[in-house]
Amino acid sequence: MATYFDHPMARRCIKAWGQMMLLLSVICILPAHAAEEATGLTTALGLESAENLVAVDPVTSDGEAVEPAAPLPEPAPPPLISGESTNNAEIETTPTPQKDNDIRQRINGIFSEIEGLQAVNVSVTQGVVTLTGETPNEKKAQQAINLTNRLTDVVTVEDRIDRTLDVQENVTTGYEGLKAQVKNLVKALPLLLVGIVIFALVTWFGSWLSNRNKMWQRLTPNPFVAELLAQTVKVIFIVFGLILALSLIGAETVLGTLLGGAGVIGIAVGFAVKDTIENYIASLMLSIRQPFRARDHIVINGQEGIVVRLTSRATILMTLDGNQLRIPNAEVFKGTILNYTKNPERRFTFELGVDANDDPLAAIKVGLDTIYTLEFVLDEPKAIAVITNVGDSNIILEFQIWVDQSKTDFAKARSIAIRETKHALENAGFSLPEPIYRLRFNNKLEKAFEHMQANTDNAKSDMTVTTTLPESLDNHQDDGSRTDDKDKQQAKARAKHILQGRDAEDVLNARPDDKLMEKVEQEIAESSDETDLLNNNSPQE
Repeated sequence: MATYFDHPMARRCIKAWGQMMLLLSVICILPAHAAEEATGLTTALGLESAENLVAVDPVTSDGEAVEPAAPLPEPAPPPLISGESTNNAEIETTPTPQKDNDIRQRINGIFSEIEGLQAVNVSVTQGVVTLTGETPNEKKAQQAINLTNRLTDVVTVEDRIDRTLDVQENVTTGYEGLKAQVKNLVKALPLLLVGIVIFALVTWFGSWLSNRNKMWQRLTPNPFVAELLAQTVKVIFIVFGLILALSLIGAETVLGTLLGGAGVIGIAVGFAVKDTIENYIASLMLSIRQPFRARDHIVINGQEGIVVRLTSRATILMTLDGNQLRIPNAEVFKGTILNYTKNPERRFTFELGVDANDDPLAAIKVGLDTIYTLEFVLDEPKAIAVITNVGDSNIILEFQIWVDQSKTDFAKARSIAIRETKHALENAGFSLPEPIYRLRFNNKLEKAFEHMQANTDNAKSDMTVTTTLPESLDNHQDDGSRTDDKDKQQAKARAKHILQGRDAEDVLNARPDDKLMEKVEQEIAESSDETDLLNNNSPQE
């Protein structure tokens, strides 16, 4: 069965359609191929050829001319070579004598108008400028060289200037410069006076504001912090006034120099006075924390005394010997502080030994009964006694007693308590023995001592050895005890007689010494240039 595609007309139509599609493909590919060819040509010919290609006026399909594209910017000139003494890095290939003459005349005209350069001679050859002649100093010679380098078409400068260093010319130049500066200062004097007045007014206001002590104390109850805040405000106003004054006269650069120098000097001074700064910071912390008050009995790193005042540098104490003691605040802040006044109840202890044959509990009762009869002993906390050790010949008892040290002298109370307890134990029949050593010998050694004693009787020897039986030894101990009791009775009678004399009550009185507190009050009342940082209104840690 024949199809449509077998017909000759259909085959011719299909062939014509294929040829048309091929022609359209070629037409579409040609512009892109032409652009690629143009790009390659531009790359091959360089920038100049590309510009020529762009310069051709293309024509649109409508016959209208297309505006040419803007030309590409010219390449920047090569940079100046560092170290050259000319203004241009490029040197002309064909210099002319006329240009050399123009350069010489221009430089001579400039030098003739500047003082100190009139004696400089100029010669120019091929753009090379040679400077000869004289200048009074190096500064003028460099000025001549710099001015010459600023001219166009100058290739380089040869420096052959003689520096005369003439005294008269240099002195004259310096005098003229100083004279000009004085004239400028005189012209600026009214403005300078205005700046000084502004600085004085701002500084005065800052000082007045910092002296409002009551205002700063209302802002902060701590006197040290109040003083620090006031001084900070004063410094801020001084700096602000200085900035205003220097800005008015146009000397901001001087302010920057001053601040930079102040920073360097501040670092150096900081290292030099680091101990002082440490004390200052410690004073600030102590004034805030308030670890003690005036009249407190404290111990700082083993240094005992009564607090007088706390300054910005040191803590002042009155020692128990009546001497003034100053401790740096850095040491106080880092040290261990023992405050006896913080808790007035204080305990003291002492030890007494009784005979090993005595009952220690009975001795404890006798001692405590006597201790509670003393006026300065507190009922609460109660006084107690414990057995601490059993020795070879005695039993050690430790008595622990509480007193109110705000009303009682600690050392006196301890002394009186020891005396009364000792007497009570002895009166109750308890002995306070000394160490006893007992020597034992065998029969042979005793016979040897007897033989030695018999041989030395005629020589009246000082050493006598007597052997006794245990019964005789006991009798000897009884004799010794009676002798000791007799001695003790005599000693007590003697003490009783002495204590009945004048001023005996001062020895038995445990009240605090008023003289020491009087000295402390005098120290506190004395006026001092240093501010006392202790304040009862500030919170205490």
